[in-house]
Amino acid sequence: MTILPKIVLTGGGTAGHVMPNLAILDELRASGFEVHYIGSGGIEKELITNAGVPFHQISTGKLRRYFSVQNFLDIFRLTAGFIQALAIMLKLKPAIVFSKGGFVAVPVTLAAWICRIPVVAHESDYSPGLANRIIAPFSSKILYTFPETAASLPAGKAIHVGTPVRKELFAGSAARGIKFCGFDGNKPILLVMGGSQGAQRINDALKEILPTLVNSWSVVHLTGKGKTIGYSNPSYRAFEFVGDELKDIFAASNFVVSRAGANSIFELLALKKPMLLIPLEFGSRGDQVLNAKSFVANGWAHSVSETTMTGKSLLEAVDNLQRRGKEIADKQAAASIDLVPNRIVKILLESSGLS
Repeated sequence: MTILPKIVLTGGGTAGHVMPNLAILDELRASGFEVHYIGSGGIEKELITNAGVPFHQISTGKLRRYFSVQNFLDIFRLTAGFIQALAIMLKLKPAIVFSKGGFVAVPVTLAAWICRIPVVAHESDYSPGLANRIIAPFSSKILYTFPETAASLPAGKAIHVGTPVRKELFAGSAARGIKFCGFDGNKPILLVMGGSQGAQRINDALKEILPTLVNSWSVVHLTGKGKTIGYSNPSYRAFEFVGDELKDIFAASNFVVSRAGANSIFELLALKKPMLLIPLEFGSRGDQVLNAKSFVANGWAHSVSETTMTGKSLLEAVDNLQRRGKEIADKQAAASIDLVPNRIVKILLESSGLS
């Protein structure tokens, strides 16, 4: 019986920490890895178990950049998570760990380092997150998405690879997407989405202008769980969350209004969708603002500030996006999208000594 080398994937907190792991899953299995995942529960557990990957749950705390009593309690949670991750490492004996960041990655990376298991980290955003900054000294390689990120990473460890995009997104059908949304196909389709948790500010501004938008658009709206806006019109369809149907909705959509999480916007770039970005500003470290600035500078998107956005300014921005859609699409078409999953798996094989 052949014993496959094991790889542990980790990352959590949002879907953005999980999707890149799922994007390389087929290549990992094709390369002979037995794949396991260490996470904290929540959205990553649902996504990973649905993909048929064994999920190992550990305790973890949140890495805050501000004073909170919870910071003291989270020291104990992180310590417990480290002990649990260490036990998993000793049991599985993986050849390598691939970390996508998020607070759960810290105890996992430290446990791997103690066990002398190499760790390869990946940073999706323009600026490295706190978790990746903490684990950088304990990682053998740090992969990154935006070329500009190189200046913030250790030169001897950093490798520019881009971000992996899920293959299934390219298999979407516009006809299926139109049918799923119940549209007649006579108007251009505008997709509005606010990330895996939804975005109340976007939802509120959209609700204000929907009576005008539906005169010339069919609008499909991913609201986020529990954030429906109570508007009804044959040219408007809302979903709190979609799964496999997302690829068809992408295929059917002519334009997209989105947050500026790195994974989402690189998926839209790969699919050549002209986009209007509304980066998260309130309560964030500003990573989405930098992501959006990079895309605007490359001509791949337009952007509007969340802090000054009103229904009127959002409507004007959507109109401008439509007018300049071909210009954006031409810039996107000229962008080079590498086979990122293949490159990442090659680096993982090399780093683990298996190639």
